[in-house]
Amino acid sequence: MGFRDALGFWFKLGWISFGGPAGQIALLHEELVERRRWVSESRFLHALNYCMLLPGPEAQQLATYMGWLMHRTWGGIVAGVLFVLPSLFILMALSWIYLRFGDVPVVAGLFYGIKPAVTAIVLHAAYRIGSRTLKNPALWCIAAAAFVGIFALSLPFPAIVAGAALVGYAGGRFSPATFVLGGDHGTVGKRPAGRALIDDATPVVDHARFAWWRLARLVACGALLWALPVAGLAATLGWDHTLTLMAVFFTKAALLTFGGAYAVLPYVYQGAVERYGWVSPAQMIDGLALGETTPGPLIMVVAFVGFLGGYADPVFGRDATFLSGAAAAILVTWFTFLPSFVFILAGAPLVESTRGNLRLTAPLTAITAAVVGVIVNLALFFGYHVLWPDGRTGTFDWVAAALLAVSAWALFRWKQSVMRVIAASAAAGLVLSLIAF
Repeated sequence: MGFRDALGFWFKLGWISFGGPAGQIALLHEELVERRRWVSESRFLHALNYCMLLPGPEAQQLATYMGWLMHRTWGGIVAGVLFVLPSLFILMALSWIYLRFGDVPVVAGLFYGIKPAVTAIVLHAAYRIGSRTLKNPALWCIAAAAFVGIFALSLPFPAIVAGAALVGYAGGRFSPATFVLGGDHGTVGKRPAGRALIDDATPVVDHARFAWWRLARLVACGALLWALPVAGLAATLGWDHTLTLMAVFFTKAALLTFGGAYAVLPYVYQGAVERYGWVSPAQMIDGLALGETTPGPLIMVVAFVGFLGGYADPVFGRDATFLSGAAAAILVTWFTFLPSFVFILAGAPLVESTRGNLRLTAPLTAITAAVVGVIVNLALFFGYHVLWPDGRTGTFDWVAAALLAVSAWALFRWKQSVMRVIAASAAAGLVLSLIAF
């Protein structure tokens, strides 16, 4: 396949990649394996298994891997960037509209209806991950301990991840079967017939051969691409400025996203809401709703957080709040996704050169179990602010409770898509706002 053809596909993919990681991986499989026959089934699954082991957005990393496999380093960079870029532009525009017109009754009504739906979506995410992960009492106990740790003890998310990893490491030595998950990927279809351009028997091309010098070069480039902007921000704005704090914070977030976007949301909430105050609890819920309804990785909600934080503390002055917000959103996106590119471009040659079945390790299995408890806590946090919008001393919002119940029923019982649930809830909120008006 030519680079121009691939470029057209990656550009298109960035605008149609709805449905979260499961839907995006399914779309990649349908296009690359079944329809276009650019990559064979086993090569695709091998790459997917590796991406599932990494922190960060699996679908974006898989796109980067496929682009790299087909067209070397620049192919991977183009595929990964185009997967993210449309959602960045869309979210910057939506963030500005949200800040400027969020108090308009019509817009406020839409978000009033969306908030309960988002709470149900997060709870459903916990159910989906839990149903795949919590296969025995030991993993259930890890999930429960993680919930207690973050809900009752207010432990930081990194501490919970580290603790789960240690438990998994120890448990894997004494009871390996307990901490081994199956390698089923329900997002992919049946094995297609016919040979692919990059088939099982296709020899390893030169750029896919592992070499220590190539690994060292890529890691060094990644380190420089991280260190130079951070040093520049610290030198010009200081370590306590919003943009510098965002750079460091979202780098940490990128390295802790085992389990996907829903896993990192509690960490983002702890930092962006509780510690730094870049967004309010209600704004965090609204940002997640925008992330769910735009193409690209769900973790792009960080662009919304960055925009609002930069807008509130404008580095370019009060007369350039949009430019400040946009700069913060771009900066946050850079530091969130930079590690993903390094993981793929540096690690993929080793993976390709030693092709075999990769499995989740015991520590990662334990981390995934802990993530379930953390996401349940996130759902409770959202639910509290939705059902008691004025705090514990305020009144219970029965209308929001009804919308939450219907949204949960649609997700769990009727198996409706996230987009449909959000659209229906937004319409209900709009109708209610018009009636009230």
